[in-house]
Amino acid sequence: MTTTASYTVTGMTCGHCVTSVTEEVSQLPGVTGVEVDLATGGLTLTSAEPVDEAAVRAAVEEAGYEVSGR
Repeated sequence: MTTTASYTVTGMTCGHCVTSVTEEVSQLPGVTGVEVDLATGGLTLTSAEPVDEAAVRAAVEEAGYEVSGR
């Protein structure tokens, strides 16, 4: 079974920001796909099992940004 979760990331301003968030979130256990939309701040991740929201927030913060909502 595949699950999808969507978040809103604030603070991204360029392609490098998108790459940083994508790389950090991609490293979370179970994550099979990550899509980041710079224009909307949208982050959508696909995983084999639900990924803990706290882990997603921590990965985004590690990249230097914040999750503002889900």
